[in-house]
Amino acid sequence: MDDRPAPPPATLDALPEVLAGPLLRRLEPRRVVLWLAASRKLDLTLTLHPPDDRPIEIALDAARCRQLRVGRHLVIQLIDISLEAPLPSDALIGYDLHINDRGGDCDGAGIADWAPHLLYPGQRRPAFVIKSRIDALLHGSCRRPHHPGEDGLARADAWLAPRQEQAEARPALLMLSGDQIYADDVAGPMLVAIHALIARLGLFGETLEGAVVADSEALYAATETYYHRERLLPEFESNEALRERFFGGVKKPIFTTASAANHLITFAEVLAMYLLVFSPVAWRLIAPVTPALGDEDAARYADEAKIIDAFAAELPAVSRVMAQLPTLMIFDDHDITDDWNLTAAWEETAYGNPFSRRIIGNALLAYLLCQGWGNDPDRLATPLDSLADLFDRVADERLPATRQDALIGELLHLGDWGYTLGSQPKLVVLDTRTRRWRSERARQRPSGLMDWEALTDFQQDLLDESAVIVVSPAPLFGVKLIEGVQRLFTLFGKPLLVDAENWMAHRGAASVILNIFRHTRTPRHYTILSGDVHYSFVYRVRIRARQQGPDIWQVTSSGIKNTFPDTLLDWFDRLNRWLYAPWSPLNWFTKRRRMRVQPLTPDRAKAGERLWNGAGIGYVRFDAEGRPSEMSQLGSDGRDTCFR
Repeated sequence: MDDRPAPPPATLDALPEVLAGPLLRRLEPRRVVLWLAASRKLDLTLTLHPPDDRPIEIALDAARCRQLRVGRHLVIQLIDISLEAPLPSDALIGYDLHINDRGGDCDGAGIADWAPHLLYPGQRRPAFVIKSRIDALLHGSCRRPHHPGEDGLARADAWLAPRQEQAEARPALLMLSGDQIYADDVAGPMLVAIHALIARLGLFGETLEGAVVADSEALYAATETYYHRERLLPEFESNEALRERFFGGVKKPIFTTASAANHLITFAEVLAMYLLVFSPVAWRLIAPVTPALGDEDAARYADEAKIIDAFAAELPAVSRVMAQLPTLMIFDDHDITDDWNLTAAWEETAYGNPFSRRIIGNALLAYLLCQGWGNDPDRLATPLDSLADLFDRVADERLPATRQDALIGELLHLGDWGYTLGSQPKLVVLDTRTRRWRSERARQRPSGLMDWEALTDFQQDLLDESAVIVVSPAPLFGVKLIEGVQRLFTLFGKPLLVDAENWMAHRGAASVILNIFRHTRTPRHYTILSGDVHYSFVYRVRIRARQQGPDIWQVTSSGIKNTFPDTLLDWFDRLNRWLYAPWSPLNWFTKRRRMRVQPLTPDRAKAGERLWNGAGIGYVRFDAEGRPSEMSQLGSDGRDTCFR
């Protein structure tokens, strides 16, 4: 337990109590999970307002609200409430969080007082609906703050606004399927804001091993800290592979990571990033100052600053939709680092160096705290205890290095970050990053996205279900031409150049997953929600080796704030249709003979396109049997695209 006293009140006068949230996380009839970031420890009361019933007041004591101090003025509040009587299903339930220790007339102030931006016009308090079945959901991935264009989560908020009073019109949940942050691809103005917020909130520092800077303070002050972090590695030949892994993304010819040289390094940097992408409040606390930069970097900084300003302006809407819809998440590579665990050789390089291991580990620590815990608090209770112990051992506002590295080791060997939701249809969210099927003989070849044991666990989750929604960050069924390009680069020993991560890239994993679909006790109806690729598409897939099915719908929505290079995707789309048309000899020789793949066409396609390139959020509606009946991409530009 953290018994250290809070900072003197005088230091908090200019800080609001709540810095981010509340975020609605896992909701069930007898359970409510919320996430909140505050500037101090709070005495809170949660009030639930079921329809036609008296309010339910719940004092958030230590058993219901875990408060973790992660900085002088930052306390993460993890709220997990079990209810004796179930909440009503399919009904609008208002909720409020009252701060009881503000002093004077302000005691008991609710969300309308301290976060009015979380309310829709006319609302007295936020609300949620616990659906009896998943009849509809919103889903998406890849939210890159400095991508030009509007934010798909703001589009989700605008879409929900006219429906928010109608319980039946609300989706059951918002599913974020990867790259909720880009730890490896950070704009200069965002990194400056991160450092300003670290200083403003007094986030804990750390020592660094294996770099030319000794600790976080030296890192933030280094002249190389903006746009040139690759120079922070010692100039030894043994570090060349590591430097390319973490800071050399600009050399990729297709899937570029143009800001890799601003890769987040410390735990405080990643934590500040979460606050700055979740909430508008953090931006109001800082006044970032443009650092001294060379001419080229200064020009780039100026361009990025305009985009980041527009991104921050949309955050009130973003935070509102996450306060009104239960939001589940799973990581993909950019939440941690580009190409995370792509090959066995990548793992040897990255985990064999203390600096890169710390970079990965810090992102994973922050993921546990800001994303992972809210998905499945029971499963992650033990890692969270270890994280709390780390913060309890802080001395002189610095994380203890030995304990920090030990905890990182625990998380790297956790085993599975996936989870399930006992809904109808059942929701199964896959961890495709940490349980990989490694190629031991050819360690440069891409690993399978899940190993045999993980796939066996997946099959157990499916047995005797009639329908299931599977979240796989990477599409299970992708575009044949693009997968062919990835396969070609892999044959030449260069899988890192094109992010050769697809289910069919590893023969063992591909064979097992197809056998799972053929199993007679696995579901008749699959909906596979994916992201990752920065374009959207829908495939209907039939497996031929099983009587009466199964029906598989591959529904890909990407990105929330990212797109694929327009001209390149247009050529890939055209070539894929020409080279792999039913009458094409190439299609016959490469045919997936035991399955039939039918692409659906976007209704706004002009020339038969199957791939839709545009930022936004996906919407899927399900029929009574758990099959998708409507699939759309709600464009961040306000225009929607339906797949038919």
